[in-house]
Amino acid sequence: MKKSLIISGVAAALVLAGCATPPPANTAAPGGQQTGAASSDFLACMVSDQGGWDDKSFNQTSFKGLLDAEKELGIKKNDAQSMTTADFATNIDQMVQANCNIIVTVGFLLGDATEAAAKANPDIDFAIVDFAYDAPADNLKGLVFATGEPAFMAGYVAAAQSQTGKVGTFGGMKIPSVTAFMEGFAQGVKYYNEAKGTDVQVLGWDSAAQDGQFIPSANAFEDIAGGKRVAETLADQGVDVIMPVAGPAGEGGLQVAQASGGKISAIWVDTDGYVSQDKYKDVILTSVGKAMDVAVFEAIKASKEGTFNNEVYLGTLANEGAYLAPFHDFDGKVSAETKAELEQIQADIASGKLKIEA
Repeated sequence: MKKSLIISGVAAALVLAGCATPPPANTAAPGGQQTGAASSDFLACMVSDQGGWDDKSFNQTSFKGLLDAEKELGIKKNDAQSMTTADFATNIDQMVQANCNIIVTVGFLLGDATEAAAKANPDIDFAIVDFAYDAPADNLKGLVFATGEPAFMAGYVAAAQSQTGKVGTFGGMKIPSVTAFMEGFAQGVKYYNEAKGTDVQVLGWDSAAQDGQFIPSANAFEDIAGGKRVAETLADQGVDVIMPVAGPAGEGGLQVAQASGGKISAIWVDTDGYVSQDKYKDVILTSVGKAMDVAVFEAIKASKEGTFNNEVYLGTLANEGAYLAPFHDFDGKVSAETKAELEQIQADIASGKLKIEA
């Protein structure tokens, strides 16, 4: 399925709440329903970042890849949810002790713990979402995404839709997997201004300083109230399109948009928010997505088939690993001219004619 302006984004995954203690191997899916009959002893395992499998964001989409592999490849699965950063090493070790064939970790913050475990356990394959290494161990594969590309498109359409001439973004934490969205967004707004002779401002991110607005919380990605406060600050400054890059905490931005009575719209990230955050679908202009489920599935499949390697996977617009989701309820509000321009921008990025420095 081609992920572009005219197709649906990543479907919402099944949800699973819990703690750091993993279930036994070949567990049932969330809600107690078995996802598929296992016909193989191959065991694929996953460790979440903070927020757990029901974060409606990157954990949930990555977990869908594990569920898809269980169902389609006939393998067994095991998983552990991290409640804090202190759980990372412990949860990975629990998966090692469970004799997993491959362990997939989710999130930039697990980078060090994943590398340490991979080096200590060379007979186990490891893959990590949103992290790549300069010199990875032979059994360690990074799964990363050029989110600056679709974020550029999101910035362009945000500028086109803005009535106040101010659009905004904020992040959970200042880490590359977050700031890539914000920088791409800002470059897209700049590109619109250059093309149209306008002066739409970006609040919440400064490209020159490579710094911006982040949630000041120890558990920033889970702090919905903190996300709401940051979004309210942006709204008070006149922003009428907001792109939160904060995992579950980004819901605070959606709350502000919904409370504005139509004055503010939002752009979700990681998944198609119209699906994963459906109670806010009336305010979601579009989403900047990453096909993390597909990348995870393919890593597990390669491990099972004995073709796993440590070459970094990069999801882009060209290979459909990153995408701009449909406009859904906003489709009639985005002009045909803007849609045509976005299609050309997507083609230019995919071909390499237009470079995104994010």
